[in-house]
Amino acid sequence: MRIFSGIQPTGRKHLGNYLGAIRQYVEGQHRSAAVGDVAIYCIVDLHATTVAYEPEVLRERLYDTTAILLAAGLEPERCILFRQGDVQEHTELCWLLTSVTAHGELNRMTQFKEKSAQQRELVSAGLFLYPVLQAADVLAYRAHEVPVGDDQRQHIELMRDIAIRFNARFGETLVVPEHRIPDVGARIMDLQDPTKKMSTTGGTVEGTVYVLDEPGAIEKKFKRAVTDSGSEIVRSPDKPGVTNLLDVLAVARDITPAEAEASMAGARGYGDLKMAVAAAVEEMLAPVRERYAEIRPDEGALEDVLAAGAEKARAIAADTLRDVRRAMGVGPAR
Repeated sequence: MRIFSGIQPTGRKHLGNYLGAIRQYVEGQHRSAAVGDVAIYCIVDLHATTVAYEPEVLRERLYDTTAILLAAGLEPERCILFRQGDVQEHTELCWLLTSVTAHGELNRMTQFKEKSAQQRELVSAGLFLYPVLQAADVLAYRAHEVPVGDDQRQHIELMRDIAIRFNARFGETLVVPEHRIPDVGARIMDLQDPTKKMSTTGGTVEGTVYVLDEPGAIEKKFKRAVTDSGSEIVRSPDKPGVTNLLDVLAVARDITPAEAEASMAGARGYGDLKMAVAAAVEEMLAPVRERYAEIRPDEGALEDVLAAGAEKARAIAADTLRDVRRAMGVGPAR
């Protein structure tokens, strides 16, 4: 069971990133190792260049993200952690996969529509081809499983279609991956607008809890969380605010949503729910924040981790690319 996932190099990782992806990464490295395989995690700096950015900020945020992943529990001895831009096989495979990717499929990608609408000066071709590079990221490692948040479901389906189409056209070469989306915590909502996903770009500052937030900031944000009419603490489509809080409580305490709901049976109102969630989140994130403070200052050590990971990743990706080139008739016959 080989696992692969990529994460954007935005240092300000929020609660949705942590619950929907990062915790899955840590669990995945142990699951893969248990069956003699490896989990591969990539910080996708090439993807980050598809929208407006500052080069110096990109490098800083990449180190931030690396430190957060290590602080959360990724162990370079148990998994492969690397920077996307260090493994050139990703970009070559992306180009080769465009030959089996339909323009219309890319044009229908929801994320492209949303992000292109936000670009005032330039909608880059890179943004349009983003899903093909994402497919190359995964298919280069013949991964079986891709842990992602719910918002990436459409991209995973395209990735599968690309692999299936390639194999049908050129012979069985690529593994068709499956997504792994957690039942609870895959989509954490903004605390100020529980109808929208928590986000560093499209969300509200007050409604976004960051992994590195201090306890006081976490408590303040949950205290001000928008809830719903009435006072009953139940998970229901009619109560998006309360449902979101109960889901966060469940994942933070590692219990089921039903157990989270039952634990609030004696609550005096939404205020008790908010304080319970804040306390659970603070307890969950405190070790990550403390370890991050120890890891982040040593950028040389972070570079060493990324370089070692890239060497391992390159060895795997090169084998796949050689098979793809041979199947497509690109380059020498041998």
